[in-house]
Amino acid sequence: MIYNFDEVFDRYHTSAIKYDFKKERGKPDDVLPLWVADMDFKSADVILKALSERLDHGILGYSDMDADYFDALKKWFGKRFDWTVSKEWLISTPTIVFAIFAAVRAFTAPGEHILIQEPTYPPFLKSITDNDRVPVINPLLSRDGKYSIDFDDFEKKIVEKNVKLFILCSPHNPVGRVWTESELTRIGTICVKHGVTIVSDEIHADFTTPGYNHYVLSNLSPDFEAITVTCTSPTKSFNLAGLQISNIFIPNPTLRKAFAKQVALTGHSHPNIMAIEACKAAYTNGEPWLEAVKSYIYENYLYVEAYLKANLPQITCTPLEGTYLLWIDFSSLGFESDRALDDFVTNEAKLWLNSGSSFGAGGKNHMRMNIACPRSVLNQALTQLKEAIHRRL
Repeated sequence: MIYNFDEVFDRYHTSAIKYDFKKERGKPDDVLPLWVADMDFKSADVILKALSERLDHGILGYSDMDADYFDALKKWFGKRFDWTVSKEWLISTPTIVFAIFAAVRAFTAPGEHILIQEPTYPPFLKSITDNDRVPVINPLLSRDGKYSIDFDDFEKKIVEKNVKLFILCSPHNPVGRVWTESELTRIGTICVKHGVTIVSDEIHADFTTPGYNHYVLSNLSPDFEAITVTCTSPTKSFNLAGLQISNIFIPNPTLRKAFAKQVALTGHSHPNIMAIEACKAAYTNGEPWLEAVKSYIYENYLYVEAYLKANLPQITCTPLEGTYLLWIDFSSLGFESDRALDDFVTNEAKLWLNSGSSFGAGGKNHMRMNIACPRSVLNQALTQLKEAIHRRL
């Protein structure tokens, strides 16, 4: 099938966080938004058709995940990741952030230490501090623009701080790494050795660029399976974030019981009926659309990379192995603070990007850009950035 990802949709006045809440989030009305991680593409027709058929039925009562739902999940993960999941492992949550907060409460006590690798997705830190746990930071290493894990520091801090839980971002948001099988094996081996439970956020698993493969950590070893909570969702892959559905797989029955208790204590019991239909349709018939949108986004990445080299060699983006989020380094422009950089990007370039400082240690002088948009929009953003930087220079 042919998909028109060049089509520009007007998302204003649709209650879109990305577009309609500039004033509430302290941004001027004239900024071009390329920040929050949803796509500016219409969802796949096979999904919209499934939703329409459910609406045509006319009854939207209490619903749950049936055999067809799990069968769609099992086939998807089996085909794409060679990972065989069991139905009893599955617990549904509205979002992965919801699941991470529940996991923090399930597997640690107030005052205990939880390890994360910054720069990283901001809710990781929030899930720790809001639940009165103590964050332990294992900073990612950046060499020549590529990030890696400081494994000596990783293990040292686990031992010194008696870390109980590690929250992994795989593929990594915002630095775009797809962790290798070797890196994940080393992570799992260290955590097994020291009795650390792993919550693995794999929401971007479907978004890898050519030459890179995503490995499900839990699938690499029975020992890793026993300590890992794997968080998955179709929402990033198929642009369904507003429907709120996540599939959390926990093979270890003791961990699963503790997690399920925390989910139950929130009062959450039944998933969204439309989310159920969307997920089934996506995992059953949505693969052609996904592969097409991945190709388009990869071309967007190549376009940005070439544009920066030709027009803005002062700034660079980290090589994109996974996700549709670019991590851009503005260090050479000499801004005295992240606030000054954010002010420049917002008020001079007229762009709404994510400030690197919001991702914690290592975010200084960086911004995150969402490139899941029509290329004309991307070109407009880069042109605005080029003009603003040239005025500054």
